[in-house]
Amino acid sequence: MSEKREGEIELNVDPGTLAPEAGLVFIGRVRSPWIDRAECPKNMAAAREMARPASIEIEQPYRQGLGGLETVSHLVVLTWLDKAARNLIVQKPRHAAAPRGTFALRSPVRPNPVGVHIVRLTGLDVSTGVLDLEAIDVLDGTPIIDVKPYYASTDSIPDAITGKSAR
Repeated sequence: MSEKREGEIELNVDPGTLAPEAGLVFIGRVRSPWIDRAECPKNMAAAREMARPASIEIEQPYRQGLGGLETVSHLVVLTWLDKAARNLIVQKPRHAAAPRGTFALRSPVRPNPVGVHIVRLTGLDVSTGVLDLEAIDVLDGTPIIDVKPYYASTDSIPDAITGKSAR
């Protein structure tokens, strides 16, 4: 993890050292051009702008679950950000004027470092378990927790508010 910034608050215990309360199985890995956090895009918009294709390799036992994905253009991919710190509950992003609670940020640093990525599916080979993607914003080798179809009709919320008080 990088150096602690002014206003950041650490948890009393690192969640990564606690006994798990649920079982999690990684179903595959991301294959991306990013091997260094400094070069990795910070979000999906930046990843798409860089136009560096990536892929997901699904492990053999889970490949039959890919059947039907050929009918969708985009996926929701859940990753386990295994290189992220887990001990900050208040963070001070470089771009922000003041610290904010971890749950008000999209930072990978969180008690459970789950990443959410909406990606364009550009190719699919169920037999090899390879899903070709337009781009993704995670390091090569990042574990995959789940893959779901993205449905604009139910997943998109056009009037969602961000960056100001929603109440």
